[in-house]
Amino acid sequence: MPNHKILAPVPRRLPLGAEVLGGGSTHFRVWAPDPVSVVLVIEIAGERRDIELIAEPGGYFHAAVPGVGAGARYWYRLDGELVPDPASRYQPDGPFGPSEVVDSARFAWTDGEWRGVSLEGQVIYELHIGTFTPEGTWKAAIDKLPLLAGLGITVLEVMPVSEFPGRFGWGYDGVFPYASTHLYGSTDDFRAFVDCAHVHGLAVILDVVYNHLGPSGCVFRKYAKAWYTARFDNEWGDALNFNGDEAAPAREFWCCNAGYWIDEFHLDGLRLDATQAIHDDSPQHIIAAMSQQAHAQAKGRGIILVAENEPQHVRLVQPVEAGGYGLDGLWNDDLHHSAVVALTGRREAYYSDHRGTPQEFVSAARRGYLFQGQRYAWQKQARGTRVRGIAPSAFINFIENHDQVANWVNGARMHQRTSPGRLRAITAFMLLAPGTPMLFQGQEFASSRPFLYFADHEPELAAAVLKGRSEFLSQFPSIEPPEARAALAEPHAGATFERCKLDWRDYEANAGTRQLHADLIALRRNCRAFRPTARELVDGAVLDAEAFVLRYLAASGDDLDERLLIVNLGVDLVAESFAEPLIAPPDDCEWKLAWSSEAVVYGGVGTPDVTREGWRVPGHSAVVLRPERTPKQSDSKAGNKRSQA
Repeated sequence: MPNHKILAPVPRRLPLGAEVLGGGSTHFRVWAPDPVSVVLVIEIAGERRDIELIAEPGGYFHAAVPGVGAGARYWYRLDGELVPDPASRYQPDGPFGPSEVVDSARFAWTDGEWRGVSLEGQVIYELHIGTFTPEGTWKAAIDKLPLLAGLGITVLEVMPVSEFPGRFGWGYDGVFPYASTHLYGSTDDFRAFVDCAHVHGLAVILDVVYNHLGPSGCVFRKYAKAWYTARFDNEWGDALNFNGDEAAPAREFWCCNAGYWIDEFHLDGLRLDATQAIHDDSPQHIIAAMSQQAHAQAKGRGIILVAENEPQHVRLVQPVEAGGYGLDGLWNDDLHHSAVVALTGRREAYYSDHRGTPQEFVSAARRGYLFQGQRYAWQKQARGTRVRGIAPSAFINFIENHDQVANWVNGARMHQRTSPGRLRAITAFMLLAPGTPMLFQGQEFASSRPFLYFADHEPELAAAVLKGRSEFLSQFPSIEPPEARAALAEPHAGATFERCKLDWRDYEANAGTRQLHADLIALRRNCRAFRPTARELVDGAVLDAEAFVLRYLAASGDDLDERLLIVNLGVDLVAESFAEPLIAPPDDCEWKLAWSSEAVVYGGVGTPDVTREGWRVPGHSAVVLRPERTPKQSDSKAGNKRSQA
């Protein structure tokens, strides 16, 4: 039984887990209110030693153990059963093995001058460490960092890495929220990746899952039923408990987790998965509390906090003092859905409320979300909230991400589902539109590899996952035919995972696609017009059934800083004139071609002067026009021109 002596509190960085102290000892602390008996078990040289714990009020137990340091392995024996630590910092043998003591202070950081980032002006790149390289490790990923920095990427968004069961997985079924998975390397390998990214000018944010815990290998319920709540439904498992008095230890655990990644791994922010499934009616919502904790642990560094939120609630990015949650960015599914419809012609399932029309792209550029509270027919209810006072940069725009590529039955990339010209044009819009653009791994070099859903589970759970995946995709009528269903990859098959690993030979083979992305990112960064800080600086209009224009005004007030972006997803756009004031050049100027998606280097056929004797914008293309001063003409010559027009 535990020792009930009251000792002086031990200084700790975090409330739970194993922390190395000075003098060659480690302090262990666990919350286990439900078991009758709780004993710490240390593994040394293959032998196990029981350590008596000191009980605290509220179901906590702790002990400072001399002679135990980094690398030691341990368990808790709960009523006779050996169980890993739910606050484990590392699981060297996976979720079913012992926990390992980690000394986070041992790593020698070199990023002391790094001051972090803000969302404004960033270009995000989403990647999955297990498939980003053939090796699937932090060390191998480091070798690719110069390529991403050279492309113009500024922020890496890493898919979840908390320890999960099996040989491979997306990471969204993590079961040890403080332990980076052993599959990708050690915790110091992760730190080295972040440290090296900072050397190359790259920020790193981590995708974290605070809406559920995975179904396999999860030990939380063995310690306390109060980790969960039955008050709310959750499509991925039992809802986590963030409400009421019994939730205080759980709230503390999850809030500290948000700060832990920022502090001990020098991360530059977090992406919160499926925030609509994080339920809380406390006076301070848990997301706002997590935001506060993350900023506190940044210690003055700039960090980025991004949310995925299917209902499109802008409250997440409103300031705390205005009743918001204090995050910085929101994934913009609306723009993605319009792009997919325009590129593929498919309007089914959750794409059915989008038409891919020019007006949708103009509205997305000017207003962010397309659904801001009106009826969404697919869900038979209203969707979204009004965007008021939200900076353009708060909307994360993309035409590929892990979910959306995998939700196509064969995991095909967008370049395999549409014409090259259309994709180049939409890519130009996405990278130059107001908002924060995001690419998915391999998109920048037209990866030939699919991205499929993969998760390695034991047979019974694997069968359930496959069934669930099939049922989810059944919302797409195009997947109903037997041959389409037969093509659905088994998530638990090793071959499915291997197929998704990037083939870096594509990087060299598809240099034109890579150049397209690099040039557009450079244009975005170097041209002041493409860095709008307010929506009022961008306007747009429909020019034709499949063509539209965006007019970028200049915050500087200099007319020569203005730009036009014309996107034509239809046939050649030929017109003598347009009765549209956004087309008019600044006074005493004419439009000149500054950039075209039809450049030969990108795989196009070249672009003539689109404004010569009227307008001629090639089909399936995007062009950028800049104003150029024209020589002033005498009144008589100007009059002659008017009389001849």
